[in-house]
Amino acid sequence: MSKRILIVGAGFYGSVLARELTDAGCSCKLIERREQIGGNCFTRYNEEADCHQHVYGPHIFHTNSEEVWRYLTRFTKFNNFVNRPKSMSAGKLYSLPINLMTLYQVYGVNTPEEAKATIEKVRIPCDSPNNLEDWCLSQVGPEIYELLIKGYTMKQWRRDPKELPASIIKRLPIRFNFDDNYFRDRYQGIPEEGYTKIFERMLEGIDVELGVDFLADRDEWIRRFDHVVFTGPIDAFFNYTEGTLEYRSLRFESEILDTPDFQGNALINYGETQVPYTRIAEHKHFDLSYSKDKTLITREYSQEWQEGMERYYPVGTQENLDTLRRYQLLAKEAGLPVTFGGRLGQYKYFDMHQVIAAALTKAKRFLQDGFEVSDEEEN
Repeated sequence: MSKRILIVGAGFYGSVLARELTDAGCSCKLIERREQIGGNCFTRYNEEADCHQHVYGPHIFHTNSEEVWRYLTRFTKFNNFVNRPKSMSAGKLYSLPINLMTLYQVYGVNTPEEAKATIEKVRIPCDSPNNLEDWCLSQVGPEIYELLIKGYTMKQWRRDPKELPASIIKRLPIRFNFDDNYFRDRYQGIPEEGYTKIFERMLEGIDVELGVDFLADRDEWIRRFDHVVFTGPIDAFFNYTEGTLEYRSLRFESEILDTPDFQGNALINYGETQVPYTRIAEHKHFDLSYSKDKTLITREYSQEWQEGMERYYPVGTQENLDTLRRYQLLAKEAGLPVTFGGRLGQYKYFDMHQVIAAALTKAKRFLQDGFEVSDEEEN
């Protein structure tokens, strides 16, 4: 007799698991709180600008995993978009990620050796940089930190960078050549038909119900199925009994402009605190589509998460990690047939390829070892 599996959440983690378990003979039902599939990767086509709008913020796929790439290309074709963001600060544009062009723009250096020597002079050594500011100052010094990082970080997290862990910024590359490809992964791009089409194909033949609040009838849902995969927030699952986990949320302002190209690039960051938004996305550049004389842009504002808002970025302070640990212990002690997965279920920032890899690994473990496996992170 096949297992009856309920999957809560139609983002990548839930959708990949639904596909894999269904193909293996399990009876899967997927429910989603929103009225559309795709989680934060949801896109919709905008006819005026002839491009796909990244409704919940820009998503650029990249991976070094051949397994993940082969898996995803079963459902879509990718264009050859490469992420080369820019940063506006003090009225000037700077190349990102920090590379030799950035260092030329700031210090006038022309060669890798000159750049390395300059950075060595300006950086402030720190034996154990355990916060974001100390790490940045130890890597690039105060001028680049003030120009490109500090203001953006303060707007994004609404915290003093001294209060944030260094791990947040270590994703930002620092290079001494002119390579401005943000991701060095072997495979990268944007789905030619938008992300939503991936989920439509991935979920073909699977029982999907939208606009369903699992938490409104949690115990009844659990009773009806052999196992539940929950990709929502772990603190909400337990009704916040151990405290509320912090997130950063986002607000988006989109508009159509009567110009064929507004900023000449997909993403431009705004590092100054006087500018209220953190960046502007111009969606046609993601699709490499320039046929229309109009363009669609989105200004992105970071804000403190409150109930009713979408959760985007976990705030990885020690206090929040301690709260997470209490919930993980509570989940173990409760002995419920529930697996917590994805960014919200594990309270951890994952890129898309990491979520897909984790879901594929979890599906294999379910099928090999049964559904009584531990909820260790797989990525």
